[in-house]
Amino acid sequence: MARKHRIRYEGAIYHVMNPGDRREPIFRVDPDRTVFLETLGACCGRTGWEVHALCLMANRFHLVVETPQPNLVDGMKWLRASRPFSPCITVIKGVSS
Repeated sequence: MARKHRIRYEGAIYHVMNPGDRREPIFRVDPDRTVFLETLGACCGRTGWEVHALCLMANRFHLVVETPQPNLVDGMKWLRASRPFSPCITVIKGVSS
């Protein structure tokens, strides 16, 4: 059975979760978090995203992101490709605005 398509539209707000593989850490030391925040800032500059909330834990991160353009998938691809961490699975849930 095919997965449902994500609803994408201008001004959408999403809860984005990214856990590490097998619950392994994706942030091992504080400089990892710093690099991630810098990379997230660059991603926001490229996409126009506005981050309303974030939580960085050792083995995952959560973001609440508003997308002024329907570009969540493109931005997440860029963010994941730009991160110097192990590959992770991204789960995106739509949140009504």
